[in-house]
Amino acid sequence: MQSELSLNFKEEQYLVDIAGWLQRTKLEKGASSLSIMQSRKSLLRAHIIALVLDADEIVNAKRSMKHAEVVIARRAVEEGRGLFVIVNKMDLLRGKDKSSSYEQIMEVVQQEIQTVIPQITGILVLFISALEGRGRTTVLHQVIDTYEKWCTRLSTARLNRWLLQKVMSRHSWKDQAAQPKIKYFTQVKARPPTFVAFVRGKARLSDTDIRFLTKSLKDDFDLGGIPIRIMQRAIAKKDGSGTSKSIHSVGRVAERIKSDKRERGDLVESKA
Repeated sequence: MQSELSLNFKEEQYLVDIAGWLQRTKLEKGASSLSIMQSRKSLLRAHIIALVLDADEIVNAKRSMKHAEVVIARRAVEEGRGLFVIVNKMDLLRGKDKSSSYEQIMEVVQQEIQTVIPQITGILVLFISALEGRGRTTVLHQVIDTYEKWCTRLSTARLNRWLLQKVMSRHSWKDQAAQPKIKYFTQVKARPPTFVAFVRGKARLSDTDIRFLTKSLKDDFDLGGIPIRIMQRAIAKKDGSGTSKSIHSVGRVAERIKSDKRERGDLVESKA
């Protein structure tokens, strides 16, 4: 796997398989406790998280994700990691007596996952069989694709064309004078993509506005499964030199944000 990934990246990539993330109890000691701690450290070091689910367990439990798996996914989002889901052991659901279960999983799993993890839209779900070797290449390609999206950098000119031509034309604030107006939109960081909206007026962007901008970025720039962060800054009145103080402030913030320069990429493949 490592050699195949190296064909697409200049730096070396690592795939880290962890045993899962169990809920720690007072009775857990020794190797079990250390395994949980190591799994959490691996997740914090990773760039891309592949959450592996068991198709047979999904059918028996009649739900896509157990509590421990939800914890992993939500923590990955909080930490700003790229995320996709793998449903393994699909070979167990083939055959006349299990065909309905196979079709049901293919239809409902992605919808259920999106309901459980509403913070991030467009999470891709891959259905594979490790026993038969089906889907292995697809998984590797998805690692690369998710990593490239996670590293996306969009130019300020492109973002502001997008803002004027697409976003402002389809959102309700364009016709309301009292609503905040985004005058400038720029990306200050990748991994994950982080943006700043410069807003003119006394009002600030609402949570609904931020969700709309986030969804628009994901849809228009193909960033599904990637956490997107949007900050906002008020545009202050220009001083005597004609320079806005708020833009200088954001420039300094952007420089601090860009300090994430880790060169090695990890994939944590989590099996809960």
